[in-house]
Amino acid sequence: MKQEELTATSSGSKKSIYFFIFILGALSAFGPLTIDMYLPALPTLADDLQTNASMAQLSLTACLIGLALGQIVVGPFSDIQGRRKPLIISLTIYTIASLLCLFVTSIWPFIALRLLQGLSGAAGMVISRASLRDKFSGTEMTKYFALLMLVNGIAPIAAPVAGGQLLQFLSWRGVFGVLTVIGAIMFFAVLFGLKETLPVNKRKTGGFKEVLQTYGLLFKDKVFFGYVLVQGFVMSAMFAYISGSTFVLQEVYGLSAQMFSLVFALNGVGLIIATQTTGRLAGKIGESRLLVYGLSQAMISSILLLMVIAMDAPVIYVCILLFFTVSSVGVVNTSVFSLALENQAEHAGSASALLGLLPFLLGAIVAPIVGLGEGGLSMALVIAACELIAVGAYVFLVKRNKKVYLVAKEAS
Repeated sequence: MKQEELTATSSGSKKSIYFFIFILGALSAFGPLTIDMYLPALPTLADDLQTNASMAQLSLTACLIGLALGQIVVGPFSDIQGRRKPLIISLTIYTIASLLCLFVTSIWPFIALRLLQGLSGAAGMVISRASLRDKFSGTEMTKYFALLMLVNGIAPIAAPVAGGQLLQFLSWRGVFGVLTVIGAIMFFAVLFGLKETLPVNKRKTGGFKEVLQTYGLLFKDKVFFGYVLVQGFVMSAMFAYISGSTFVLQEVYGLSAQMFSLVFALNGVGLIIATQTTGRLAGKIGESRLLVYGLSQAMISSILLLMVIAMDAPVIYVCILLFFTVSSVGVVNTSVFSLALENQAEHAGSASALLGLLPFLLGAIVAPIVGLGEGGLSMALVIAACELIAVGAYVFLVKRNKKVYLVAKEAS
């Protein structure tokens, strides 16, 4: 769609655009909801299914694997079949899998259903990004992605809280009953409220061979792959924070569970504010400059975090630097999304899948590493290392190759 058409559309029908963004935001929140909502119920779930804590945690691992692999499958499939059909199929599977979780009596069927939940829930994450790219480009895309992330950003904060509140009235099975209802609501929202965003004449033709060729081209695109690495490692730092902060702040620094929840929530609010600020600044400040700022903030705050933890500084300094480290994710993710997909209109689904895959794979690797060391140093080291690698990916892959990349695009 041409830029002037986008402007006319956005000025002529703001309500329909915001409804469109709201649906996409809700779809992109499937990952956090599926991961986080049942976390407070893990101990009672393990007791009810007569298993141990490690086996219960394996259900979380299965869900993460499903969310990672599902994006790789659904992304290119949506480039071939359009966005609605894969979404409707995936939401049907997700709703059924969530419903079956209500009736399991042993851990292995539950783990299998959690894997299926992840595989099907991944569709909402990858297709929401691809659909946004279908409709918008440039500054418009950055602004609307920031709105999408507003809806999505609330989910990781609200999901564990909602799950904990539900457990006051329901068993752990009730949490999956709520996920069943959410899946059904989103199924009907897509069926009746979301139009196809990828026209037939813009869809890819071919089968598995073309899917592999598309991924091959994306991996060879040094600038795009640089953006993938930037987002992947910045999000890995986020996963290191999520997996390590509860231990560091409560057991090392002595915060109560309530104080930890407050710190976690404040960091989530900072992430949302950073995302919305980046969206509002798009157009006034170039996305590349915003990305450089976000990476600089991430690198500096993570290095300072490592220093204050090494010096055994008071917890207030740790919390402040965690706030700046976490909020930098909102700046980086919003600008990276726009920059990475700007020149990938022909295979936005596959490109979106790669952007979504790496954070989960790297997160699965760094999370256990955080627990290897003592105190908070291991968490701080992993966070700082991830941020530095992200900066290196930008400098040596994106910045170094971008001029060549632009010249090649213009020549083609």
